[in-house]
Amino acid sequence: MRNFKLPSKKEINFAFASFSKTEWRVFMGLLTLLVLSTILILESINKYFMVTVPLRGSSLSIGIAGVPRFINPILANSEADLDLVSLIYSGLMRKSPKGILIPDLASKYEMSDNGLVYTFTLKDNLYFQNDKEVTADDVLFTINKVKDGILASPRKVDWEGVSIEKIDEKNIKFILKQPYASFLESTTLGIMPAHLWENSPIELNERNTNPVGSGPYMISEASKQSSGIIDSYKLVPFKKFILGEPYIQTIDLRFYQNEEDLAKALGNGEVDEVSSITPLDAENFKERNYQVESAVLPRVFGLFFNQNVNRLFTDKVVISAINRAIDKEKIVRDVLFGYGVTIDSPIPPTMEEYKKEAIKNSPSRQEILQRVENDLSKAGWKKNAEGFLEKTITQNKKKTVTPLQFSISTGNVSDLEKTAELIKEDLAALGMKVEIKTFEKGNLNQSVIRPRKYDVLLFGQIINHEPDLFAFWHSSQRKDPGLNVAMYTNGKVDKLLEDASITVNTPERIKKYNELKIEIEKDMPAVFLFSPHFIYVAAKKVKNFKMESIISPSDRYLNGYLWYIETENVWKIFTK
Repeated sequence: MRNFKLPSKKEINFAFASFSKTEWRVFMGLLTLLVLSTILILESINKYFMVTVPLRGSSLSIGIAGVPRFINPILANSEADLDLVSLIYSGLMRKSPKGILIPDLASKYEMSDNGLVYTFTLKDNLYFQNDKEVTADDVLFTINKVKDGILASPRKVDWEGVSIEKIDEKNIKFILKQPYASFLESTTLGIMPAHLWENSPIELNERNTNPVGSGPYMISEASKQSSGIIDSYKLVPFKKFILGEPYIQTIDLRFYQNEEDLAKALGNGEVDEVSSITPLDAENFKERNYQVESAVLPRVFGLFFNQNVNRLFTDKVVISAINRAIDKEKIVRDVLFGYGVTIDSPIPPTMEEYKKEAIKNSPSRQEILQRVENDLSKAGWKKNAEGFLEKTITQNKKKTVTPLQFSISTGNVSDLEKTAELIKEDLAALGMKVEIKTFEKGNLNQSVIRPRKYDVLLFGQIINHEPDLFAFWHSSQRKDPGLNVAMYTNGKVDKLLEDASITVNTPERIKKYNELKIEIEKDMPAVFLFSPHFIYVAAKKVKNFKMESIISPSDRYLNGYLWYIETENVWKIFTK
């Protein structure tokens, strides 16, 4: 076998020197092609084996409407309070970006076969942001305070009928009087450090504005006005956060009075991310190349009729006419700019399993209005000289004229006011006389809703736990502080609500709610209009900030520890 020998430099030079001009051109072309092909192959290989990963670093400024007062999971109720609680506290469970419940402080939980006993085990190496260990005692303290009727916690209803026992430092047992389908949702409640709260009244504790939790971010500094009102907070990552240290290293939270100020702050670059802005503002920011994300909220906006105040609403012909006359698609299009969906049911569209298929080949709007006019006419409603509908009833040889007129009460929020005006226009076209009454939010609640002083209430039901509509439709909730603003009473619905709330089996619960939906639609205590989208806007630099499923606006911060700005490309083998 002959030995292979590389040519010498002299031999190579001799070979090149013997090339003709044509041979040189061919050689250089082939060489160039070889080099380019090699580069392309190497680049493809590199791309295949490389991946973009987030880096820790950078800062983010967030604008929030309102001023925080109670940054604790027990009393938090305002947008500012709830947003901060989501960033600073951890619960036994947490919602993932897909809306799925995942373990947070808990390593696992077990449920008894009868659905009455839940046993949670805490993870190892759990710490609060002051380096004190999280224990079962902190869980007991937090939940017992929520259950304290004196404090009037907004979360109290989630824990009624639930007792809690400490097994040891790592294990806690919850015992329910009856099964509760939404119980695991309740365990997302942020856990408070007992040692910082137990020696002073919760509502007066200085930790309400200087909180310590076990969540992804912790407060490093606060800016206050001379009056003591907080202007901003600077947050930094809590490195011992059990789900992993956050990527963004500084979050500046800045507080503003209203939506208009928020939009201005985003537009002039004061902040990088906001929510609680109008659909119109959202569309404007989209045109300016901002990220605009939205998700359907489990909120049901509608007209809720008070039969106790206006007997018109015992007439199903009238209610049916109102329902069909309102152009819901126009409200979603012109008021919400597409950030919402029309509804015909008390069940929010976020509950996918309860959806019904859209009716194919539905009649035109002109056909619908003609049918409505015919139905009203047959029922005895005629237009008077002014063009408004009225009905003459003869009883005991005495004639009584009843006008088809009523008032709609709602909040002085731009979208609600516009919605009310569109509804008024639609109903006026049929001859209904409608007066719109608008109230400031606090006044609406105190002077209108709580005493039930309204004909019709244009209102949104905020459904925190998807399968639980008890507070909105059970007859026991007709009076304040209940939320049955339609003053609705139906024994069958009451029983369905009671049964559904304790039915853990999902198919069985769906069946009960579908029955409930049919009953309510038959009785027509309300006209259901739309479910709005929650809108949040961010600069393009912010990555991975989208939540696919949101129940409460503050839910968008539950994955705040996964947000990032800076990235780098690394080989895949180094990410494992």
